[in-house]
Amino acid sequence: MAEVFKIGDLVWAKMKGFSPWPGRVSNPTKDLKRPAAKKQALHCIFFFGTNNYAWIEESQIKPYFEFKDQLIKSNKSGAFKDALHAIEDFIKSNGDKFNDMIDPMDPDAEFNRLRESVTEKKETKPRIKKENGSKIMKRTSSEGSGVSVPSAKKMRSNSLDETEQHRLLNDVSPILTNDTGIGTPRKGAACNLLDRPANISRPITPPLDVESVSQTLKQKNILPSPLKFGFLGLGIMGSGIVKNLLNSGHSVIVWNRSPDKCRDFVKAGAEQGQTPSDVILAADITFSCVADPQAAKDMVFGNCGVLLETSSAKGYVEMTGIDAETSQDIAEAINAKGGRYLEAQVQGSKTQAEEGTLVILAAGDRSLFDDCQSCFKAMGKNSFYLGEVGNASKMNLVLQLMAGVTLAGLAEGMALADRAGLQQKDVLEVLELTSLACPTILEKGKAIIEGGFPTHLPLQHMQKDLKLSLYMGDQLEQPLPLTASTNELFKHAKRLGYGEHDASAVYIRARF
Repeated sequence: MAEVFKIGDLVWAKMKGFSPWPGRVSNPTKDLKRPAAKKQALHCIFFFGTNNYAWIEESQIKPYFEFKDQLIKSNKSGAFKDALHAIEDFIKSNGDKFNDMIDPMDPDAEFNRLRESVTEKKETKPRIKKENGSKIMKRTSSEGSGVSVPSAKKMRSNSLDETEQHRLLNDVSPILTNDTGIGTPRKGAACNLLDRPANISRPITPPLDVESVSQTLKQKNILPSPLKFGFLGLGIMGSGIVKNLLNSGHSVIVWNRSPDKCRDFVKAGAEQGQTPSDVILAADITFSCVADPQAAKDMVFGNCGVLLETSSAKGYVEMTGIDAETSQDIAEAINAKGGRYLEAQVQGSKTQAEEGTLVILAAGDRSLFDDCQSCFKAMGKNSFYLGEVGNASKMNLVLQLMAGVTLAGLAEGMALADRAGLQQKDVLEVLELTSLACPTILEKGKAIIEGGFPTHLPLQHMQKDLKLSLYMGDQLEQPLPLTASTNELFKHAKRLGYGEHDASAVYIRARF
């Protein structure tokens, strides 16, 4: 049977896509619009710590004290801890009486009280200059809600102490609302998008079963190369790639910045190198798949790096998403030591890396490309040789540009649908029947609806590729206005704390 909540109850309330947050059933502010009719009962919730209000379905609300011990462990973020301190302070200050109160957290009541106090002080102070007199000015938000607030001149001219001025400017501020009923407090001159219940801790990545063989890999019937292969970097993409190399019978030695990640691969038959140079020394051909261009350079030129043991008998394959210039710099260094170099950019995500269905875009030494064919067959469904060093990086950035702009369009469309009162699942169901349907749009659309954004392609990696695409456009004097706008969306989502979530988390920026 559903819980029945009343004004004043302390609760855990969950917004879609976020962890449960401490709150209080409250009277809605006059600017907080109730959403269109829902199947379930709605309650207006005041969220501690963020000072936001939102309409929440009753099924997403639980009693605070009953579930406190269970849910207090669900979030470790600083904002969550601040919210816990706020609700506990509220409980201490009100004792057992808070359930009988008529919403003492109502910002309008508090504002009116303080405004009366200011007015009384104004009447006792002589007016010196007209422009320094105490005025109440009307400030209207972009959402159309108007609330009377003290002007900045008034705050400077009154004899209020600093604490009371701070409260007037920050604590008793207009609530910006939208037609979903979600209110965001306005602080000073800017609305802080972080001031809302949010779970911005890194999504939990399910452990990878290194020894499990995908059905796709079983069907490939790969004859493994007798050469020994090294692999540097066991991140989201690298882990899946190495899994398939091992399960296809290749001999592999691995290294990762965090040695603990090597443990499962060693159990599955891999060797472990202590440094990147150790891996180069032990292997005939070494693959590198790290975070970004700077990490790729550090791997080659850094202390105990690749160059230390590179020789004419060694091959080096760069799989990190990088720009053409970085790839050429690495190639020159490897070639100067007599080694062979190949850039092998990959198209796909975590799922494709684990299933062995990536698309490999290669450029550089043709003989090295040929020597890697059994590995590429284990990693992906197709590999392409594109000629001289730099071509593969350019091709990859062009494709990533298209993917990023498409994902931004999907996020904005889903945000518009939600604001218009449409069911997002209906939008995706219709879209699936149109010519727009493709695996990426459907996969990311489901992630947006579910709201958890488990990482398949990190948002920060997509933003990195967009930035590199813009850099390439600048070099070629090619205007990229859509890419520039998309990059700003991803940058903002990254700044909000979603860099390690899936790229579909750009929806957060589009919606809020």
